[in-house]
Amino acid sequence: MAAAVPVQEGPLVIGVDSSTQSTKALVVDAATGAVVARGQAPHTMSGGPTGDGKESDPEQWWAALREALAQCGPYASRAAAVSIAGQQHGLVTLDRSGRPVRPALLWNDVRSSPQRDRLIGELGGPQAWAERTGSVPAPSFTVTKWAWLRENEPEAVRATAAVRLPHDYLTERLTGQGTTDRGDASGTGWWAAASGTYDEEILEHVGLSPELLPRLLPQGAAAGTVRNLPGLPLAPGALVAAGTGDNMAA
Repeated sequence: MAAAVPVQEGPLVIGVDSSTQSTKALVVDAATGAVVARGQAPHTMSGGPTGDGKESDPEQWWAALREALAQCGPYASRAAAVSIAGQQHGLVTLDRSGRPVRPALLWNDVRSSPQRDRLIGELGGPQAWAERTGSVPAPSFTVTKWAWLRENEPEAVRATAAVRLPHDYLTERLTGQGTTDRGDASGTGWWAAASGTYDEEILEHVGLSPELLPRLLPQGAAAGTVRNLPGLPLAPGALVAAGTGDNMAA
């Protein structure tokens, strides 16, 4: 027996989860909450050039996003809006053309443990970090990964023109605009929860210009609209929400 075709009662919206191992997309009827289509595509994670660490090519995430959306059939192109949740803390470094400088350092890459310990000590200890950023950085946090990259791959740092989180990278590919949200920004280690801004002292300490970071969106603001891109089964002009980290989305 053929599966029943859902009766659409309201506008369609798409929710995307880009994790360390796959990208999943759900097309949902906004009026009823009914899932009308879904897709999933895998991507791989490597151990880094020396066999340790956890890395992934962001271009894989983009290819997986397009494939997962394509599996949703015509419903994807009829969606009025899309929002992406992504694995938190990952460090994505982009060159001036917007392409990855190197594979992304993922949240479960803990090579930056020595840098984490040093940063906590150099900037006042755990209590001081908690008061200024809302949390004490772990080796998963982006600020520790950037510190590791500066020490171990200075040529990659010199080539970096933009620093993004995984969900920021995909949202920017859709819209052409570099943005982030407060939720995912709170897991970087360089965003000040009290002021709602980037902490310039922390950025200066780790040698990262705020000009390389995405624009922080206020609550409820959209990131932009979908561009007309080849191989992307979304309607140009569809609204793109700010998205967030996977934990916040959950």
